[in-house]
Amino acid sequence: MQEPIQLKKFLQIPYDELEAMNLQAAADAEKLSEEELKAKYTEYLAKEKAIKAVTICFTDIEGRFQSLDYDKQYFLKSGSNLTFDGSSIRGFSEQSESDLRLIPDWSSIFWLPSDVFGSGKVVFFGTVQNRDKSAYNSDFRSRLKILCRQLKEQNIVPHIAAEVEGFVVKGINAEQTYDKAKGFDLISAGGYFHSLPLEPLKIFIDTAAEAQRAMGFQNEKDHPEVAPSQFELNFRHCEPVRACDLVQLYKLVCRQVAANMGLTATFLPKPVAGVNGSGMHLNLSVFRNGRNAYYDEKGKFRLSAEGAEAAEKLLDAAREMSLVFNSSVNAYRRLDPRYEAPNKITVSSVNRGAMIRIPSFDENSARLEIRSVAPDANPYLSVFSILMTVFHERKNRNGSVSRLRLLPATIHDALRMFRQSLFMKEIMGEEAFEKYAACKQAVADRSPHDLGNIIKTGEVLFHHEVTTQQLWNRF
Repeated sequence: MQEPIQLKKFLQIPYDELEAMNLQAAADAEKLSEEELKAKYTEYLAKEKAIKAVTICFTDIEGRFQSLDYDKQYFLKSGSNLTFDGSSIRGFSEQSESDLRLIPDWSSIFWLPSDVFGSGKVVFFGTVQNRDKSAYNSDFRSRLKILCRQLKEQNIVPHIAAEVEGFVVKGINAEQTYDKAKGFDLISAGGYFHSLPLEPLKIFIDTAAEAQRAMGFQNEKDHPEVAPSQFELNFRHCEPVRACDLVQLYKLVCRQVAANMGLTATFLPKPVAGVNGSGMHLNLSVFRNGRNAYYDEKGKFRLSAEGAEAAEKLLDAAREMSLVFNSSVNAYRRLDPRYEAPNKITVSSVNRGAMIRIPSFDENSARLEIRSVAPDANPYLSVFSILMTVFHERKNRNGSVSRLRLLPATIHDALRMFRQSLFMKEIMGEEAFEKYAACKQAVADRSPHDLGNIIKTGEVLFHHEVTTQQLWNRF
């Protein structure tokens, strides 16, 4: 009699164990050196037979999440010499200089839930390098990490908390098949906090939230948002690089959970006309020698002089930085004051139309809430730009920011202000600055100039988070 075939068993970890492992990894990342972490995880991977491949991920200049799977044995032997074709990533290298190196960041391991992503999944974020091992200028994750290391040497530790909103719509790949005559088909007619426990939107939120808890997000709250079919899942503040990593994984989790349900999670800033759009509010706090530098009981809004100066610097640079925060044609639909849109270049403790809001806080939670960032923005580039603006003494300020000003109304206006900005060219570096502007110009040229009241097909299909190589090459 023939013996039954023995199926290979890949790693499946219960959610409570998964959460403990991911939280321990986050704690180890803060106290162990890179070499200690490398030794720990290479030993783990060598011993764990149920893991057959390792995923390394990175983010391109526009904010797209990219990933490569490496056979585990190959990864363990050649982990310091991994390469990929950068010319295949829009906005990265030219074909004549295509090879780029990908170095695992050993402090960034995540174990993924098997019921969402499949069994035996381990992910590291990677650092992109040139062939000569120098830092690649379009990899803003590595540039943000270097900046945070420099600030830490001055006993300055920024923290970021991201509030990322999105929509869930019917059908798989609903963005790639978008038709302006039909629009998106929403799964819920409810609004803020309103959804029955077993409605599709609530099942999606519950499933995504549980997966994120298991991955060590340390969720704080999750709920339907103001618009129908809109959601927001909040997680704990942390140091900037990890906060941006969590943003990218948050979107990955939401997209995969939705796809598993036959739906699409979209982070287009304004996928539906006539309702509120989606934002990615970035809450910035700064700790000096362990104390919150933005708190002063006697200050306006109980904000310290340092916090007030940081807000003024961000307002001063707002218009030239808008293309980073609002990086797509569709993002400028969201900046509509009729729908709680933060298009006013001002600070307020109550007005949600202000670009920067000062939330209620105590000594530990004093912060600036930067509300003008869209959910499709590159989180690493956005946070890098914020920190460079706050801690960089620019030579030529734009003058008083007390008078009412508004953010650009279209991507064309934002592009013009970005290209004119010597400050943005200085902090990004000329090469990355020109690459980013070229990518944004390309999508602007392929979309209608006048936004109008209908979500156009072009602004969806040529959105950087939606466009596939096949779609882009058709034009």
